[in-house]
Amino acid sequence: MDWNSKENKQLIRAILSLKTSDEAKRFLRDLMTEKEIIEFTKRLQTAEMLTAKLPYSVIEQKTGLSSTTVARVSKWLNGKEGGYKTIISRLHHHNSIQTGRGLS
Repeated sequence: MDWNSKENKQLIRAILSLKTSDEAKRFLRDLMTEKEIIEFTKRLQTAEMLTAKLPYSVIEQKTGLSSTTVARVSKWLNGKEGGYKTIISRLHHHNSIQTGRGLS
């Protein structure tokens, strides 16, 4: 994948320009089909469950994803890019701050 292509750089700039959750929701809905959004949501959920050391069988049952997809998410979760780990860490940190403030 060439992240330095003009088109990919434009996509990254577009994502980084989003300022609110409402903007993000509207952009993602315009960018992707409902089915694609659901699939990506399940993959993030899978990465979170893998981080929590849940067995593949439980993850497959809860998400409806195939064992192949769960294995692929596991490979990416433990790969060199670190995207899932970064997001999961930030989400966990953000949620713990909100819970500590009574914002859950």
